[in-house]
Amino acid sequence: MIKNGSLLLIPVLLLSLSIVDDAFAHSMFNSAEKFEAGYRVQVATTPEFPQIGGPSQFKVKVTKGFDYEDVERFTMGMRIFFNDQQVDTIPVEHVEGSHWDFDYVWRNPGNHIVKIDLYDIGENQNIHTYTFNMGTQNPFGIIFILSITIGALCLAAVVGYIYYPRILKKFKI
Repeated sequence: MIKNGSLLLIPVLLLSLSIVDDAFAHSMFNSAEKFEAGYRVQVATTPEFPQIGGPSQFKVKVTKGFDYEDVERFTMGMRIFFNDQQVDTIPVEHVEGSHWDFDYVWRNPGNHIVKIDLYDIGENQNIHTYTFNMGTQNPFGIIFILSITIGALCLAAVVGYIYYPRILKKFKI
């Protein structure tokens, strides 16, 4: 009885995987948030691990207070550092709404320090700087991802080789 129940579980799991097409169980790897001066700034990149010289996108969101209410507008600039040297500047821009998405091309592999300057906020209208650590994909990252994928496929093949003949043997007439 238990074996038949476990055979029924496999189609149910496969069906449930096909129904769910967008599910995010974790925050993006290359993302961070910081709360300061009554405002929370969240930053992320897509893809999660940007490729050097390839297209990517910065996603910035600004919320206010502990209730995380979206702001109506904000003014923000960005400075990007690599090895303690400023390598790029995103000019100050006035953004309507609480989201700012823009295209960016990373030029150096490794970790970058991203300083986001939020202008004219709070009671005293000062500039507040939020500092984030963002990483890029180096060429060896692809090799790492491929090795993990190949290992998982090999495990699935071994498990299938062991259990598939047993399942077929039960259903032979």
